[in-house]
Amino acid sequence: MAERSEFRFKDVGSFIREQRNAAEMSLRKLADQAGVSNPYLSQIERGLRKPSAEILQAIAKALRISAETLYLKAGILEERDDEGEVVEAILRDATITDRQKQNLIDIYESFRKGSEKSEALTDETKSSTESAVDESSNHSGGFEPEHRDEVSPAVSGL
Repeated sequence: MAERSEFRFKDVGSFIREQRNAAEMSLRKLADQAGVSNPYLSQIERGLRKPSAEILQAIAKALRISAETLYLKAGILEERDDEGEVVEAILRDATITDRQKQNLIDIYESFRKGSEKSEALTDETKSSTESAVDESSNHSGGFEPEHRDEVSPAVSGL
């Protein structure tokens, strides 16, 4: 079990390094923004130190990624498949129309697919990342207001 735990430290450290490099952020800048020392962050990235949940949260905030992702990589949280639960909850909601339910499900699924794609991109080169971002920016995610007059007054005044 200790061997598996050690692997997770290295896994989370290499993941942090990949995310930092993808964000084109220096070790020093990330350490400063996360409130940790350069050597400590370097040791985390090399899998030599086990970061606490608080440190992972600070690193996630500085990298602008979800803390949950780092918690999963570090073995603090176990991955759940809650997609079905979310869809079931939407379908059970009696206060929204069938069309609204379908729109919510479509939006939720597009976010999940986008999240999976962004994690896969960390393993690719920068050039392939740029082309994938260009490709994904051409898609709106399938959300269009049913009627133009449904835009809120605060937004329409812009």
